[in-house]
Amino acid sequence: MALMNFLKPKNKLEEGGRTEAPVQQDEGEPEKNCPNCHRDIPLSRLWANNLVCPCGYHFRMKARQRIKMTADKGSFNELYGEMISDNPLNFPGYKDKVETVRVASGEKEAVVCGTAKIGGQSCCIFVMESYFMMGSMGSAVGEKIASLFEYAARCRLPVVGFTVSGGARMQEGLLSLMQMAKTSAAVKRHSDAGLLYIAVLTDPTTGGVTASFAMEADIILAEPGATIGFAGARVIEQTTKKTLPKGFQKAEFVMEHGFVDDIVPRGNQKKILTELLKIHNGG
Repeated sequence: MALMNFLKPKNKLEEGGRTEAPVQQDEGEPEKNCPNCHRDIPLSRLWANNLVCPCGYHFRMKARQRIKMTADKGSFNELYGEMISDNPLNFPGYKDKVETVRVASGEKEAVVCGTAKIGGQSCCIFVMESYFMMGSMGSAVGEKIASLFEYAARCRLPVVGFTVSGGARMQEGLLSLMQMAKTSAAVKRHSDAGLLYIAVLTDPTTGGVTASFAMEADIILAEPGATIGFAGARVIEQTTKKTLPKGFQKAEFVMEHGFVDDIVPRGNQKKILTELLKIHNGG
């Protein structure tokens, strides 16, 4: 049984808009094609439903859009916003690529950290940015997340984290891999202080992020259909010489095998996070 059946959404819109009603739009309105149902969905309808298609497909969401959706209005206070990665290995073209994605994503790094209130409950929050090199974890990402957990431990605050990542950032080599140990140690200190950590895994959460802080939470939630795993499915098939089962590494498959506590559609996430934070705070 899923962890939070008592909090399941009461209507179809909260479930992510799963409905068979025909899509209507004004002529000439911008549209986005859904890779699941292959229909063209008006952007205004997607925005109104938190970038969830009527068929239930969850499009990727920028970090600050997710913060706006999740945190109480005006409550988010960013921390470590000036912390950025350098080019420690002098990797060819890395500096230029980072500058390009900073402009394209509007972020200085692949994670946004801060404090906020969710349903009136104070917490620390981090949200990884898929539009910044697919949320890859370099030195700055690891340092920001570790620093946030240390801040949360000092201030006796729970942490809510939204993960999306292709894994460690190869341009920083071993330094990026070291972030797995650094973040894991910070999560452990926070846990030892008796504090709550809730992770929400979004599409995709893979590589070194999955192998460290993404799967170390007290409660692990996931968005419907999110890819969750370490190595890619193709690599696993080529290594094992076996055909993988249907739905392998999807959130539903991962939950069935005990690695995720519940799958929570985007429209119901704030409600569930609020209830969990209230329970942790004795409410």
